Amino acid sequence: MTKIMLIGFIIVPASDLEIVKSELVIHKKLTLKEIGCLTFTVTPDDVNPHKFHVYEEFINQIAFDNHQARVKSSKWGEITKDVERYYQISSVD
Repeated sequence: MTKIMLIGFIIVPASDLEIVKSELVIHKKLTLKEIGCLTFTVTPDDVNPHKFHVYEEFINQIAFDNHQARVKSSKWGEITKDVERYYQISSVD
């Protein structure tokens, strides 16, 4: 089985910071309930209040793709449309 990992960070505009932090709680809960989600963490940066570190693991490409599709059509996807994303996606056997 080839696991999919996403590692990186997001930069949230000042105008969206409060709504993103509020909605993040729900986004985390929904993601962790997804079939195939092994790990999902989003943690604030210690220095930059607009930066959040992201780490995700899914059991396979299908589970990861399903997550991405859900996010695009979710409230999280809507409120983070202006967020800058800096990710590296890799597969691990």
